[in-house]
Amino acid sequence: MSSALLRRPIFPASSVSLASNRRRVPGPLLILASLFLALLALAGPARADDISATGRGVVRIVTIAVVDDEVVGFGHGSGFAVAPNRIVTNAHVVDLAKRYPDNVVVGVVPSEGARSYEGKVIAIDAVRDLALIEFTGTRLPTVALYTGPVEEGAAVTALGYPGNVDLATARSAIDYIHPLAPIRSEGVFSGRRAMSGIEVLLHTASIARGNSGGPLLDPCGRVIGVNSAFAPGEDGDASFGFAIADSEVAAFLRAAKQEYPAVGTPCMSILDRVKLDNEAEARASAEAETTRRDTVARIAAEREAALVRARADAQRTRENIIALAAVLLVAGALAIGGGGLLEVRRRRREAIWAVSAGGVLLIAAAAIFFTRPDGEVTLPAESVPTQAPAVSSTAALGKMVCTVVPERSRVVSSSTEDLTIDWGTAGCMNGRTQYAENGSKWDRILVPSEDQTVSVLQFDPATRIYSNQRYFLTAAQMDALRKVRSQVTIKACSPDEAGRTNLMTQQSAIRTLLPAYPNEKIVYSCKSAG
Repeated sequence: MSSALLRRPIFPASSVSLASNRRRVPGPLLILASLFLALLALAGPARADDISATGRGVVRIVTIAVVDDEVVGFGHGSGFAVAPNRIVTNAHVVDLAKRYPDNVVVGVVPSEGARSYEGKVIAIDAVRDLALIEFTGTRLPTVALYTGPVEEGAAVTALGYPGNVDLATARSAIDYIHPLAPIRSEGVFSGRRAMSGIEVLLHTASIARGNSGGPLLDPCGRVIGVNSAFAPGEDGDASFGFAIADSEVAAFLRAAKQEYPAVGTPCMSILDRVKLDNEAEARASAEAETTRRDTVARIAAEREAALVRARADAQRTRENIIALAAVLLVAGALAIGGGGLLEVRRRRREAIWAVSAGGVLLIAAAAIFFTRPDGEVTLPAESVPTQAPAVSSTAALGKMVCTVVPERSRVVSSSTEDLTIDWGTAGCMNGRTQYAENGSKWDRILVPSEDQTVSVLQFDPATRIYSNQRYFLTAAQMDALRKVRSQVTIKACSPDEAGRTNLMTQQSAIRTLLPAYPNEKIVYSCKSAG
C-alpha cells in the first residue's frame, strides 16, 4: 500500500482571495492591522550556539489584507536575512501582496528587538517559490548560504514559526507581531529530489504551516535550503519536509542581483576547531623547540670541531716556532764560532760582523722560544639561540597581504578573501585603529554601533599571524558591550602609552562579557606586500 506525496503549501488557509469570501473578522485582527507598525515587544532569550545565532537573522513574515477597514485575509510565514535589510521567503507566503499591493501590508517581525517593520516585495520567482523582501528601520544579522556538499544522514535543523505552535500559545492575533525567537526542530537530510523541475532537499525535521520560507540549516547554522512544503504521514507513514535547495536559492538571488554571504567549507564545531588549533600551536611550539635544540647541538658540534682544528693548528704553530728558535740558535752559534775563527786569522772587521750577527740570532732565538704560544685555544664567543629571535613588537612592519589558513580557521558566514593590512608603529593598524598590548601580541575588540557581531582582532608581529574571532550576540548583549565600549578614550592611533593602557583595561572588561567561545575564528598568515 502506498500513497502519493502531495506538495502542500505551508501558508495558512486563512490567506484567501480579496475578490471573494469577504467577511467581517473579529476585533483582534482589526487591532492587529492598525497597530502592526507601532507595537513594541521584547524578544525571547536566544541560546548561545550556532543555530541560535542564525535564529537572530530569522523573521516572521506577516501579510494583512484590508479592504474598507475590513481584514479579508491574514497569513504568516517565515524568512531569513541575506542582507541587513533583505529577507528571503517563499513566493506563496507573499502571493497576496504581489497580487494586491495596494490592499496587502507585508510585515517583517524580527526574532528580537523592540518593534516590527513594514516590507515590500522586490523580487519573486513563482517557479522556484522564492521571494525577496526589502524593509528599513533596523539591520538584521545576515545568514550565510552553505554551498558545499551535504551527506545523506547529516543532521539538519529547521527554524521558523509553525502555525500549530502559534495556535496553541497565542493569546490574540496581536501576538503574531511580537518579536519572538523562532522554533527549532531537528532531523536528518534524506536526499535530493526534483519537484516540478526544481531541486529540493528531503528531510525529517518537523515543519508545519508557518514554516514556509524559513531556513533549513546545517549544524553550523548555515542555510542549505528554504522550507517550502511537507508530506504529512498518513496511516503510519513517516512525515517528510521539502526545502528548496541551496542551488536554487543562489540562482534566484543572482537573478535578483542580490549579494549574499556564501561559505563552502565543511562544518566543524568551535570546540573541535579550538582544540585542533591548540594542538597545531602545540606542535608548532614543539617543532620550534626541536629546531632550537638541533640548532644548539649543531652549533656545539661545530664549535667542538673548530676547537679541535684550532688546537691542532696551534700545536703545529708552536712546534714550528720552536724549530725556528732552534735554527736561529744554531745559526747564531755558528756565526759566533766563525767570528772567532776570523779573529784568529786577524780578520778583525769580519770577525766583529760575524759575532754581532751571531749575537742577534741568539737573542732572536731566545725571544722566539720564550714567547712561543702555549698551545691553549679559546674560540671567540658566539650567541647560541635559546629562543626564537626577538622581534620588536612596537616596530612598523608596513603593508602586508594576509591569507586565510584553512586548517586553523572556522568560517560560518565571513568572506575568506585575502586581506591587506598596514602595521604601523606601536600597534597602529592601517593608520587609524589603535591596538593594545597583550604580551608580545596586540589586540583590538571592535563593538559596532549597529551590527550584532563583536570581533576580537589579534596580530602577532613575531609570527605575522592575524586572527579574527567573531561573536554573534543578542541585542541585549550588544547593548551591554556598547556601554563598556563608550568608556574607551582612544578613538584613533596614538603613541600615548597611558591611553593604550586604558584601552587594554576596557577591552579586558569587554572580554568578561563575551561567551566562552566565538562563533567564528578566522586565522590569517601575513607576508610583506613588497
